[in-house]
Amino acid sequence: MTHRENFLRAVRRQSPECVPFWMELCPSLKEELKKRYGTEDVQEAFDTPIRYVGMGPTKLTTDFRKYFEYFPEDAYTDEWGVGYAPGSVAHFATFLSPMKNFETPEEVAAFPEPDFLEEYRWEPVRKEVKRLHEAGYPAVFSAVQVFEPAWYLRGLENLLSDMLTDEEMAEACIGRVQRLMEGVSRKAAESGCDAILFGDDVATQRAMMMSVPLWRKWLKPAMEACIAAAKAANPGVIALYHSDGVVYDIVEELIGIGVDVLNPVQPECVEPALLKEKYGQRLSFYGCVGTQTVMPFGTAEDVRKTVRELFDTVGKGGGLLLCPTHMLEPEVPWENIEAFVETARELKY
Repeated sequence: MTHRENFLRAVRRQSPECVPFWMELCPSLKEELKKRYGTEDVQEAFDTPIRYVGMGPTKLTTDFRKYFEYFPEDAYTDEWGVGYAPGSVAHFATFLSPMKNFETPEEVAAFPEPDFLEEYRWEPVRKEVKRLHEAGYPAVFSAVQVFEPAWYLRGLENLLSDMLTDEEMAEACIGRVQRLMEGVSRKAAESGCDAILFGDDVATQRAMMMSVPLWRKWLKPAMEACIAAAKAANPGVIALYHSDGVVYDIVEELIGIGVDVLNPVQPECVEPALLKEKYGQRLSFYGCVGTQTVMPFGTAEDVRKTVRELFDTVGKGGGLLLCPTHMLEPEVPWENIEAFVETARELKY
């Protein structure tokens, strides 16, 4: 069975042979990886059974600096126009929101858009999907988000306030992103991707970031439209959905809008085995390995024990894709990384 065949069986809970796994390393851990394996490519070094694809680079050279009151010399913008200034710790950065001081929907509408839907952005995706499929790997497109790009542009407090008190502004900010992301979803599905990573962080580690009715009004329909666009183009495409935090209140509704796999299932604030027990006939789970607990602060044996316990509970009957719930940061001991990979490879149904 190829990695791709096994991945599809795992997410569909159809008797996989083993548990697919994946992880992401921060820059300092990638440096350590290169010393040990001769490459900074995590997928290559550990032959991860899950592989990601993304759009080719843009040809646009939009200068967004005029939209900022102050733009540090060492800052940069992405193609959305969001600014990033280096933070004080490791690779972390500070967001700079170009729409922070916008007052009208017309200003939002006039703001330059990325060219995500241009054909030249998708030629590399199709080539990489073909290459991965021929090599026996699944291709997962990353990522389709609506709330996060909208608040990066507008500022989190501003957008949440708009959602409560200025519906025209909220519609302008969220609607422009939704429209683009529906197109991205469709093109990713048409390009042959096996799965698409959807999602936005809509919860904290204590509760939802907003009331459930507010989420239902603004963000649920936007994500539903994106998932529907993908599945209209390819009914077999798998919808992975990412949100950190305590998402218990919306899991049933996520299943209702077409989500097939929940990520990252943070064990510090939700119980993976409980979610499996309640929703495991209709939902699979991707993540579950704590990056605030066992990965940085446990021993290698703790990591092995955790991975095996997840296999015995969440992995029962399939439906488990193992992954640390966040990028692994500098404090994670290297032996814990090796323990995660070695144990994940040992798990067989």
